[in-house]
Amino acid sequence: MSTLPQTRSLPVPDGLEGERLDAALARLFGFSRTKAAELAATGKVLLDGSAAGKSERVRAGSWLEVELPAPPAPVQVVPESVPGLRVVYDDDHVVVVDKPVGVAAHPSPGWTGPTVIGGLAAAGYRISTSGAAERQGVVHRLDVGTSGLMVVAKSEIAYTLLKQQFRERTVDKRYHALVQGHPDPMRGTVDAPIDRHPQHDYKWAVVAEGRPSVTHYDAIEAFRAASLLDIKLETGRTHQIRVHMAALRHPCVGDLTYGADPTLAKRLGLTRQWLHAVRLGFTHPEDARWVEFVSDYPQDLAGALEKVRADSA
Repeated sequence: MSTLPQTRSLPVPDGLEGERLDAALARLFGFSRTKAAELAATGKVLLDGSAAGKSERVRAGSWLEVELPAPPAPVQVVPESVPGLRVVYDDDHVVVVDKPVGVAAHPSPGWTGPTVIGGLAAAGYRISTSGAAERQGVVHRLDVGTSGLMVVAKSEIAYTLLKQQFRERTVDKRYHALVQGHPDPMRGTVDAPIDRHPQHDYKWAVVAEGRPSVTHYDAIEAFRAASLLDIKLETGRTHQIRVHMAALRHPCVGDLTYGADPTLAKRLGLTRQWLHAVRLGFTHPEDARWVEFVSDYPQDLAGALEKVRADSA
């Protein structure tokens, strides 16, 4: 893989007429407006041959030249024992794991901590070779700060069929989230597009031009300061539940990235968002039977929930 910068030259599409340059670049190349602004500030963006600033309005048909940063070097999977990573189910085609907090699904640039794929490799599990080298067998992911159930493909046919199920939204992914306050209504659907946050690369946000994202929620139990929700995802965007709950002004308890109250998190002893993948169901790729798995709350979430419940007694 080349590690040299890449230059892209193309006309501005009609649909971007009148857009700010940073917004146009974000839509064309899929990176954040912050990154687009950085490229413009360093003279790496030309409009009709002249350097352009981030706030300049683009015209349809204008010639755009962008020097894109070099792609990152491929990330290697390092077999490494992962404490707390529990195999729930295993056969010739799939392995279902219960992922602890602090573990990524797969290696990625900038992440030096443990991964599910590295843990499975260290334990001797054979994983599908389908997918990018660093995420072979991974058909869906959980955030580093979210615990719970994941399925990883072991065979090539399992990878293909599971990816199809996720695309067609036939997988039953259920989460429990403890959110601040009381959503109104207590049962509902959030249908709001998500994309990278326009100012912060590490966050995501509800953005008009984002990817369609749908979250269904239903209150299980209400407390004085919070509500426990059962959440079903139709789509699987990065940080989807966290972003949608924050958009409702009811962020996950402990989710300081998306506006949760740090005082409440400290009182409950939480160092991450209260969010757990409790149930995962899918059609088995070998014989088309429906299989379903459940996961208990880990100790930190169970303890925080008991404190909230006691406060409401």
